[in-house]
Amino acid sequence: MQTTPTTDLSRDPLPLRGKNVLVTGVSRQAGIGYATACRMAAYGASVFCHHFAPHDREQPWGADDISLVLDGVRGHLVGDAGVADVQADLADPEGPDLVMQAAVSAFGSIDALVCNQARNGQDGALGEITAAQLDQHWAVDARASILLAQAYMRQHPEGTTGSIIFLTSGQGLGPMVGEVAYAAAKAALAGITATLSEQLIRRGIRVNTVNPGPVDTGYVGPELWKDLGPMFPLGRFGEPDDPARLIAWLSTEEASWITGQIINTEGGFRR
Repeated sequence: MQTTPTTDLSRDPLPLRGKNVLVTGVSRQAGIGYATACRMAAYGASVFCHHFAPHDREQPWGADDISLVLDGVRGHLVGDAGVADVQADLADPEGPDLVMQAAVSAFGSIDALVCNQARNGQDGALGEITAAQLDQHWAVDARASILLAQAYMRQHPEGTTGSIIFLTSGQGLGPMVGEVAYAAAKAALAGITATLSEQLIRRGIRVNTVNPGPVDTGYVGPELWKDLGPMFPLGRFGEPDDPARLIAWLSTEEASWITGQIINTEGGFRR
């Protein structure tokens, strides 16, 4: 079958104009979820932000004021696009459906889903890890993303295109010492990418997984940089907007031929 050659090679400066996107884990201004939500907004989208502050309050970095986080996203909106949000615990089996229902209620439908949520801490090496810790990471890092994809599939209007993006962690490229539960759960998402892509492409939904590589979301100090700095040929850690640019682009029509892929954005990180 022959196709008509493309003659207009200009780029739309607002490639997500009129689209509605759902990004999970938008809770900290130093995070990848926040950077992604801001990029999506800057590209013209209305953005539905999921967050769960109780998890962040348990971490060394603490929780941000979610109203300031949302205001930051709003600051990038274009035209009549909007921002809405919900707090939900995605470790709850009902959580993914509740988040999707809230997003659809706010915007009518969702064109792109970014599963950025992750559990931090409560992990260990083999010999230390417990069944409960394995289950906790599986519930948030893997099960919730699969159930979100299922909820997205169910609400996706026939005859329209869509995008699902999972986040993994490069666990297939090198060891993640002391993080057995996290690495196992994230590996599941990479492992299921091709399977979900095959099922959903006939519905017009693309499925891809992004490995953002080591990104400084507020945890990088002088000692860690001393150890890892030589592994970065560009002389810096990844910044949240580095993976956010790729994630946002994968959600646009420019990426319409890309599905079933695990894409690494690591700045040449040398393990």
